[in-house]
Amino acid sequence: MHFEIIGEIENVETLAVGGKIRDIMRLRKQYGPGRWRKLKGVARVRLQTGRIRSAEVHWYEAHGIGRKKTKIKRLMD
Repeated sequence: MHFEIIGEIENVETLAVGGKIRDIMRLRKQYGPGRWRKLKGVARVRLQTGRIRSAEVHWYEAHGIGRKKTKIKRLMD
């Protein structure tokens, strides 16, 4: 599903850090070493159809590398 995040991500929570992330080896191989964290939050998103919805999004990020692999886990409304 293709989408665009509109505005800020709110209610950000850390789900896992470093070795607790299942995909840590793939992240390090693809993007490089860093203090990887898996996070979740709520954001307004524009879907491929043009509709704007509130959704729970999950992503990985590391300092100096940024946000990677953002995906929608569920639509809130």
